Amino acid sequence: MIQTNADKVDRIKQGDIISDVEYVEYVDVVDGVIKISKIRFPIVIVLTQDCDLTWDFDSRSRSDGTQDKYLFSVIVAPLYNYEHFITGDHLSELGQKMQEISANEKKTDNKFLKNNENPRYHFLEFDDSVPVVNSVIDFKHYFTVNVTKLQEHKEKHYICTVSELFREKISQRFANYLSRIGLPETKQKKIEEQKVLKQV
Repeated sequence: MIQTNADKVDRIKQGDIISDVEYVEYVDVVDGVIKISKIRFPIVIVLTQDCDLTWDFDSRSRSDGTQDKYLFSVIVAPLYNYEHFITGDHLSELGQKMQEISANEKKTDNKFLKNNENPRYHFLEFDDSVPVVNSVIDFKHYFTVNVTKLQEHKEKHYICTVSELFREKISQRFANYLSRIGLPETKQKKIEEQKVLKQV
């Protein structure tokens, strides 16, 4: 069970959970008309390190003539409804069908998901005091939001903040996922996979 607090702090904090955050997919100009494609995510979590967010906020508050501590943007990731996630329907509104995960908690894929043993995903279970259903972060789906715009947006859309111990665990897992090394498939592995397919 994730520990949270709802003591709203003026600045953006690592672990903040915020609703209705927009991702600007692209901006295009066609025949003099500006077209902006946006995706609105119902809930996101802030992943940027808190020390960077503190320096940014303090520096902007002081206005001491230098801006070397300013951030351009904040890293966030969507929280997907767990029930929709396991059926692979959490991005259906974008026309995307995702991999299904067995609803049976004894099955390996679901067990790995809920125990946070799959490096790509992080499962979050909230207590009844938080108006957020059980959710999953997909570390592959992170994006950035302009720091000043998110600061303004937080005023009306703040839900809660994940407590320090839990947010650091999420941050560590996110960093590990990003720093993974993708190795090419070996010829031997392909041969073994082909043998398995022939047996089936």
